[in-house]
Amino acid sequence: MKNRIIISFLLFINFNLFAQETVKDLTAASPESVGFSTDRLKRIDTHLQDHLAKKWIPGAVAMVARKGKIVYSTHIGTSGINMQDMKVDDIFRLASMTKPIVTTAIMILVEEGKCVLEDPISKYIPEFKNPVILKEVNVKDSTFTSEPSPSEITIRQLLSHTSGIGYGFTNTKISGVIYGKAKIPDGANIGNATIAEKMKILAKQPLLHAPGTKWTYGLGIDVAGYLVEILSGKTLSDFCEERILKPLDMKDTHFFRPESEENRVVNVYTEINENLLNAMPFPQAKNLYFPTRGAKAYFSGGSGLSGTAADYMKFMQMILNGGKLNGTRILGRKSIEAMSNNQIGDLTINAAGTKFGLGFSVDLQQSSYRKLGSVGRLGWGGLYNTLFWIDPKEQIIAVLMTQIYPSTHQKELYDKFENLVYQALVD
Repeated sequence: MKNRIIISFLLFINFNLFAQETVKDLTAASPESVGFSTDRLKRIDTHLQDHLAKKWIPGAVAMVARKGKIVYSTHIGTSGINMQDMKVDDIFRLASMTKPIVTTAIMILVEEGKCVLEDPISKYIPEFKNPVILKEVNVKDSTFTSEPSPSEITIRQLLSHTSGIGYGFTNTKISGVIYGKAKIPDGANIGNATIAEKMKILAKQPLLHAPGTKWTYGLGIDVAGYLVEILSGKTLSDFCEERILKPLDMKDTHFFRPESEENRVVNVYTEINENLLNAMPFPQAKNLYFPTRGAKAYFSGGSGLSGTAADYMKFMQMILNGGKLNGTRILGRKSIEAMSNNQIGDLTINAAGTKFGLGFSVDLQQSSYRKLGSVGRLGWGGLYNTLFWIDPKEQIIAVLMTQIYPSTHQKELYDKFENLVYQALVD
């Protein structure tokens, strides 16, 4: 009996030592110390170098960690800034990788009792009262017909992309025509408008479908960003800085940045005949100078952040740890559970077996043959070829960042990178 007590006590101590280890700041360690093979991880280098040699990417930064230990980090190619070599701390436009961070901001306010997920957003943004659903649109003159919606949009539906709010650029013949006429940006913007102004205008546009009936990727997290401002009494930028970015020591991640940092912001490239590469204007901002120039007034909750791969690893590790990193708690574990579980029921998104939580996609069945990831994998990406995922089962986080749009080689880049991470597990 005494031996059993000692064994149980030792197991308890070992568990708690492991739990403490995973909530430390991310630190470098040998791959073998957390069950990876160094030689097998080098296959990622070959993959990225192959894409670089074919001029499918201009350059990239990639990182992988397991159990709180960074086991792989690389930077290759050029950032496009005076043709200088890519650096590990170069800054990327995160685009839609902003969404999980702003979703986290809403969940902080839920935890503080400022709102609940089932609240109709019209409770806080009256302009969204009595929404209508689009019936038909005349592309030539952008007029449309509509009918009353059977229900209002909830906060949960904003965060899970089931609100019926779309993007203009993903559906140019329908939402693009309507949003374009109303001058609603698709995201990050260097003009002097504010989220408050544009989201109130968006509220008066027809929904693409009744809330909760379909999954439609769109401007819902931009609306959520404005909701953060209303509920907190602060700008979205200030709230995220104070409650998420600074506590996690994400010192290189911001909505806008000084002009002096332009030499760190990676150029956006585009393809010509399926090959690289010429610098292109940043579509939403109309030029390459987002996020360092302009009015710096439009805090896009869906696409406005820029930052480094290392910073985003800290955010992911916080999520993996159940809301805590290095002794700093951002969210409670029940909020992380809500974010990490299917929030769209039987609705489907683009990939078979993939659902959506709050801020992340969630894989509910074994990935297709193209990828080796685990059930329960969380992830998302950004328009300009940035990708991340979080694997609670294997305790892996990974990020890959480049800046190219559009890209016909995006899926191959992502899927092979993910496979090459998982094939390196040897424990």
